[in-house]
Amino acid sequence: MINKKAKNIRIIEVPSEVGAGTRGSSLGVDALKIAALDFRSGFFKKYRSIVIPNDNAALHNNPGSRYAKHIRSVLKMYERIGAAVRDTIRDNRFPLLLSGDHSNAGGTLAGIRMAYPESRVGVIWIDAHADLHSPYTSPSGNLHGMPLAVALNEDNIEEKVNDLDYETIDLWEMLKNVGDICPKIEYRDLVYITLRDFEEQEAALIKQNKVKVVSTNELRKTGITKLSREILRYLSACDKIYISFDVDSMDPTVSRGTGTPVKGGINEREAADLILELLQNERICCLEFTEINPTLDSENVMAETVFEILQKVARQLEMIQ
Repeated sequence: MINKKAKNIRIIEVPSEVGAGTRGSSLGVDALKIAALDFRSGFFKKYRSIVIPNDNAALHNNPGSRYAKHIRSVLKMYERIGAAVRDTIRDNRFPLLLSGDHSNAGGTLAGIRMAYPESRVGVIWIDAHADLHSPYTSPSGNLHGMPLAVALNEDNIEEKVNDLDYETIDLWEMLKNVGDICPKIEYRDLVYITLRDFEEQEAALIKQNKVKVVSTNELRKTGITKLSREILRYLSACDKIYISFDVDSMDPTVSRGTGTPVKGGINEREAADLILELLQNERICCLEFTEINPTLDSENVMAETVFEILQKVARQLEMIQ
């Protein structure tokens, strides 16, 4: 029988990869479910999920703008994810998202702001990448490199390298305004952890806005408990805090089951300890796991690693809800 505290968690499955450049991340949730079976875990029976319909069929069509590929589909996903996150929070439940590609995080942030329109929201972005590109600067046009720019209402015209057509400009503005709140966060309320792979256009924004960045070396030197306290103090003015965990924050020696692995990341124990330490703070209102790609993996190692973290997270949330 599920206890009352366990009912406070609502898993939101987002099997969408329309924002990614490599196929396969939409299978990440299924890979986690296979990991649960391999571990003989009843996790996905205990914690029932809601599933957000995807628009992956659009990947067979022309991507539209070369600088914002499949942006119409990403916009659909933002609206669907945003509504689910908003409703989950309003139901007094903790949204635990299991997501395909990282573009979906923009929809998550829209949902948080719709649920808390008067609140100041902080973001802890645990990721190898900055995800601060806009269609004006993106070298790939993949929307999974842009969710923070969306949330920050950042075009970065000063570093512009791409000329956009009017349709793309209109869709980009619509994406930033999902939920009728724009911007959704401020640079001063953003913290990167394990950031180590980004382009000069993103570097300019990070430097200009004095964004707090914690490297893997700094994490290890400071220690996870002390570092977590420092980060939470840094975000002390925020009413609510969202944690976004991209699995490429972990080193490729853990697993290469993600679209853009980068050397120099944390290991699985550090990842688990970091998330669990941060979750002790009552302001944490949402957690998202993203970018598991079993098609790039061997023996489902990445999903098994993340599933072990996921089980610990659920137990922690049961204790603190």
